[in-house]
Amino acid sequence: MGVKGAQFFTDLLGQILTSDLDKALLSEKYGNIFTVHFGPRKAVVLTGYETIKDALLDHAEEFGERAEIPIFRKTTQGNGIAFSHGELWKTMRRFTLSTLRDFGVGKKTIEVRILDELNSLITYFESQQGKPFDTKMILNSAVSNVICSVLFGERFDYDNPIFLTLLKLLSENTKLLGSPMVQLYNFYPPLGFLFGAPKTVLRNVDELNAFLEKFFKEHRREFNENNLTGFVDAFLMKQQQESKNSHTHFHNENLLFSTLDLFAAGTETTSTTVRWGLLLMMKYPEIQRRIQEEMDQVIEPGQLPKLEDRKKMPYTDAVIHEIQRFSNIVPMSVSRSTSTNVNFRGYVIPKGIEVIPLLTSVLKDKSHWETPDQFNPSHFLDGDGSFTRKEAFIPFSIGRRACVGEGLAKMELFLFFAGLLRKFIFQPPPGVATTDLDLTPDVGFTLSPMPHLICAVPHEQLKCN
Repeated sequence: MGVKGAQFFTDLLGQILTSDLDKALLSEKYGNIFTVHFGPRKAVVLTGYETIKDALLDHAEEFGERAEIPIFRKTTQGNGIAFSHGELWKTMRRFTLSTLRDFGVGKKTIEVRILDELNSLITYFESQQGKPFDTKMILNSAVSNVICSVLFGERFDYDNPIFLTLLKLLSENTKLLGSPMVQLYNFYPPLGFLFGAPKTVLRNVDELNAFLEKFFKEHRREFNENNLTGFVDAFLMKQQQESKNSHTHFHNENLLFSTLDLFAAGTETTSTTVRWGLLLMMKYPEIQRRIQEEMDQVIEPGQLPKLEDRKKMPYTDAVIHEIQRFSNIVPMSVSRSTSTNVNFRGYVIPKGIEVIPLLTSVLKDKSHWETPDQFNPSHFLDGDGSFTRKEAFIPFSIGRRACVGEGLAKMELFLFFAGLLRKFIFQPPPGVATTDLDLTPDVGFTLSPMPHLICAVPHEQLKCN
C-alpha cells in the first residue's frame, strides 16, 4: 500500500499524541508493511513487534544498512558511527564498543563515575531549596558529564560556559531535526538549504565541531600512550598505529563525528528519559511513594542506590522500564536501508530503499501491552510482584544498528532516577494540581516533555516552598 508522506506524519502524530490509540494505530489503517511517498522519495514502513523483529533480527544483514538521510549526509559526509556505511561503519562500531568497555562502560568504574555525578546533581537540586526550577539543562549537564568522562577523561562544572554552549547547540539541533523545514529539505534536497532550519542545523554542527577540534588539539599536545584518558586518546593512538595505512578509517573526520555521535547519543536521550521520569512521578505521586518505600526496605539509611540493589527493587525497575516505554523517546527509530533486494513477508523490497522501523508501533502495541496508552508499571511485573522482561520492550532498537550506548544508558537511568528519588520528593509548583500536568510530548528528533517546572523537596520537608 502506498501512503503520502504528509498523511503518514499526520497519522503518526495522532498515534503519539492521542490517548485514543484504537483509532490511531497505523498498522490497523495501513497494515504492517507499507510504502510512504515523501515527494520524490519513498520509504518502507514496518510496524508491530513481530514484523520489526523479523526484519532487524531474522533478516539482520538485509536490513542492516543506514538510510541516506540528506541532512545527516550533508553534516557528516558519511563519517562517524551513527550514519556511516559498510566497512567503515563496522570498523568504527567495533572500535567504539571495545573502547567503551576499556574505559569502564559496563563495569564498576563507570558506576563510580555515575554516582560521583549523581552527588553533584543532588547538590544542585538541594541548592534550589524546594523552589520550582527547570531541570532540562542541569540534567543534560549531569548525564553529558558521564559520557564526557569516557570521551575526554574529564567532567565539566555545570556553569562552564563552553560546556553550556555545547549542550545548547546540541539541544537546538535535536529539536530542529524533527522540524517540518528539515523534513522538507530531506524530501527535496536538490532545492538546497533554502529553509532556515537546515541552515541553523549545519551552522550548529560547525560550531560543535570547532569546539571539539579544540579538545582534540589539547589531547594531541598532551598525548601519552601510557596514560590514555578516554575514547579520544584511544582513537589518537589508533591513528598513530595506522599512520602508514593510506586506506585507514582512523582519520580526523571519523574522530570528529564518532566523538560527536557519542556525545549527542550519550546526552539527549538519557537526560530526556530522566526528565520524563520526574514529570511522571509528580503526575503519579502514589507510584513515587511506592518506589521510596521499596528503597527504604532495601537500602541503608543515608545511602544511595547502587547497581547491585536493582535486583532487590523490582517495582523501581518496572517503573523505569515503563517510563522508557511510555515516553517513546525515538518513535521512528533511525531509518535503515536494505543492503540487497529482499523478499520479505510476501513483498519484494529493493536494494537501497529507506526502511522505517516504527518503534512506537511496538512500544504501544496493544497485543503486547495491556494498557498501551496508560502509564502502568504493572506491564513489567508478574503476579508475585517480581520484575518480568517483555520481548516487545525495544526502546534502543534491535539488531545490527541497535544503540551502542544501551548498556551505559541503562546504568545511568537506574542510578540517576533512583538516586534522585532517594533524596527528594518531586512535586508540582504551588497552585499546580497533578491533573494539570501535561504529558503531551514536545515533538523534535526525540520526544521530550513540554517545558515545565519541578519542585525537589528533601524528604524531611512536607511540601514545596
